[in-house]
Amino acid sequence: MKNYQLTLAITLLVCINSNGQNIKPSGIDFSLKENERKIDVYAAGKLLTSYCWPENVYKPILYPVYTASGVEITRGFPLRPRKGERADHIHQVGMWLNYGKVNGYDFWGNGSRGFKDPAGGEIKHTGIVKVQGGNDEGTLVVTESWLSPSGYELLSEKTEYHFFIQGPLRIIDRVTTLTANDSTVVFSDTKEGMFGIRVARQLELPLNEMITVIDASGKPSGNKIKASEGATGNYRSSRGIEGEKVWGTRAEWMHLYGIIGEEKVSVAVCDHPLNPGYPTYWHARGYGLFAANPLGWNDFTGGKEQFNFSLKPHQSVTFRYRVIIGSGNHLSDTEINLFARKFGEKYL
Repeated sequence: MKNYQLTLAITLLVCINSNGQNIKPSGIDFSLKENERKIDVYAAGKLLTSYCWPENVYKPILYPVYTASGVEITRGFPLRPRKGERADHIHQVGMWLNYGKVNGYDFWGNGSRGFKDPAGGEIKHTGIVKVQGGNDEGTLVVTESWLSPSGYELLSEKTEYHFFIQGPLRIIDRVTTLTANDSTVVFSDTKEGMFGIRVARQLELPLNEMITVIDASGKPSGNKIKASEGATGNYRSSRGIEGEKVWGTRAEWMHLYGIIGEEKVSVAVCDHPLNPGYPTYWHARGYGLFAANPLGWNDFTGGKEQFNFSLKPHQSVTFRYRVIIGSGNHLSDTEINLFARKFGEKYL
């Protein structure tokens, strides 16, 4: 707690002029809102996302996430439900990083029943190390703690968020270093991981099934609709695989694209060559879960291969991911390959 208070005090000095009323019309800017448990991130004067640590989500998240024009690409449910959204998988909120089996504890699914799971792990926000705005790039560095149900720290986390403006594109790089505490930490094989985004209803794939969605009151409607109704999304991997077939395949990057309102939207996620398990497996689902899971080989190979990644006491590992958010046009393979190559040359 002392570390948190110290870093918060430093950050308050850095952010003293970013009170939500003096946001610059260009570049990346930040606004600390301690009482709301979040830090807003602005790009060219518009809200890009917020780094949040809600008490009822059990992990820090980026939420919501917007395109350059202000179109929200993340699902609102459960924090701010919107009519027509699915109300499934309540634990899939915004953009996050966690895992389903860490020394047997479920960090991924904690909160899936609407409350904290007695056997679930929790990631606690513990400090703010750095907040730095800029003309084309802004940086936010934070710390977290991966806790067992008894409150024992399994892992300490330090995450760097780098936010970039490139014309109509917004880019978010996440660089997360996990360090084991005094005991060995095992990430047992499971598909439930690791770097995830839950996207807006319009970016879901037009599936052939009936689903329950939220009505105007924010509650599940009594009438089911076709999953294809209003869904415009499609996946395409760096290996040329498309649609639902991308699930359980490996690729250097994955592109999800569709239309929200009248705007063409792209969301591409790039793996990094130094990440464990590169190129990652993709836990990318048609219902709106867009996740990269480098550690779940058993489920993705039908039991033919296993990873069971582990850290010895005080050993560290770093995971790096890039998210490219396109507005107005869909990204081409050539464009994503260029961004992925440049990403691979950073954070070495």
